Amino acid sequence: MGARLGIDLDGVVVDFSGGWVSRYNAEFGTNIAVGDVVTWGAPRELTHFRSMSRFWSWARTCGDGRSLFHVLEPYPGALAGLDSLVAAGHDVVIVTTKPNFAIRDTHEWLVRHEIPAVEVHIVDDKAAVDCDVYVDDAMHNLQSYRDRRPDAVVVRWVQPWNSAVVGALDATNWDEIKKFADMLGRA
Repeated sequence: MGARLGIDLDGVVVDFSGGWVSRYNAEFGTNIAVGDVVTWGAPRELTHFRSMSRFWSWARTCGDGRSLFHVLEPYPGALAGLDSLVAAGHDVVIVTTKPNFAIRDTHEWLVRHEIPAVEVHIVDDKAAVDCDVYVDDAMHNLQSYRDRRPDAVVVRWVQPWNSAVVGALDATNWDEIKKFADMLGRA
């Protein structure tokens, strides 16, 4: 029996930082590097937007009239990684948070990229979705999973904007995620 994996999108499957940086540079003539994105608040810190609400207002239509979430690209290897989890008998459950304006674009993105999810949850409270394994890059979500889902395996997708979480495993590639899921699936 396979494991039920709660997989975040932005920062894990989807290159959110690369997407907004590319769009911002093209529109405003700047040259922010993706490597400059080392904190959760980078859009506010690195751009002329002095609040995240202003950033989100821009993100609403910066994707050629659609939201930013319509035009983002998956990280290299992410789609194959998800497919390998499903091929091994695991269930992929997308657990993500989005602004309301991005919900339709997110669903369309999932279909366009043929994400092999058995369920999609767009929620603020990610820990409310029951999974055996959670994979996320956001510190607040990782801590919430640890606190509220003590029997689950929590995996930090290592990014420059996060740091180790007590009780969470670290992963930098999909083979590591598959290994964690396979070990749990055999238990």
